[in-house]
Amino acid sequence: MHDGRPHPLLAQVPLTVSPFINLPTATTLPYTYKSLPSTLPASSTGDTTGTKKPKYVTSSSGHAAHPDEIIASCKALQAHLQQVQDDAERMLKDWEEGIRRRELAEKRRLAPGWLDRDEKILEPEKKGSSGEHHPGEHSPIMNLMDRQDVDVSNTGLAESNESREGEQLDRAFGGLGLK
Repeated sequence: MHDGRPHPLLAQVPLTVSPFINLPTATTLPYTYKSLPSTLPASSTGDTTGTKKPKYVTSSSGHAAHPDEIIASCKALQAHLQQVQDDAERMLKDWEEGIRRRELAEKRRLAPGWLDRDEKILEPEKKGSSGEHHPGEHSPIMNLMDRQDVDVSNTGLAESNESREGEQLDRAFGGLGLK
């Protein structure tokens, strides 16, 4: 409405009265109604010191808080998460230590005393470390292919070739006997 007159476009729209719409009616007040005073007394349950900070940060759920309260709750959450992470790391370290102790106990059960000494008795020697090996000498470490049998009979060339082939097979496959 401009200056008490309706807008010209709205004046052209006809209004209809519907029997299904009830307009609001004024409510009647009870006789015991008393109006509230213009100033309210201090609350008996609230903070009377006046240090209460206004809660002007409101979430979509309706929760209101002061920024200092939000920061304090974030710090408390961060401390809780740090404590949970430290507990998880300690549990993982204990678990790994338990696995290591069980493996060590199993190794000590299989070879008692082996892990407790600095010198290792069962350590094999290197081939070149004990000195040079001469072909005529008997070596404790010898390849099966390097072994030559002295009991070769020279009865004939064909027989010696067959026996040499057999000896070579015996040397290669460990001298399997026929039964």
